[in-house]
Amino acid sequence: MLATEEDILAQAESWKKSGKGVAIATVVETWGSAPRPVGSHLVIDEEGLFLGSVSGGCVEGDVVTEAQDVIADGRPRTLEYGVADETAWRVGLSC
Repeated sequence: MLATEEDILAQAESWKKSGKGVAIATVVETWGSAPRPVGSHLVIDEEGLFLGSVSGGCVEGDVVTEAQDVIADGRPRTLEYGVADETAWRVGLSC
């Protein structure tokens, strides 16, 4: 069972209250047959622990890594993943 939006936000709040750095990844656009709909969330702490899902697959690991960079440098990012570009090979979408 996937975590609910309330579960994800509660976890983010809990980690933040305990002093951990936190990032939230959100699906803002999809095309074709996307594994998760717009509005899906993944919360990540500075240690790489996470709850939720934005892909249900190999993209998740890259999102966690990028989120840790966001936590470290404080700069938000917009990421794009597709099966027809070099990112697909880097994150394992070629499978």
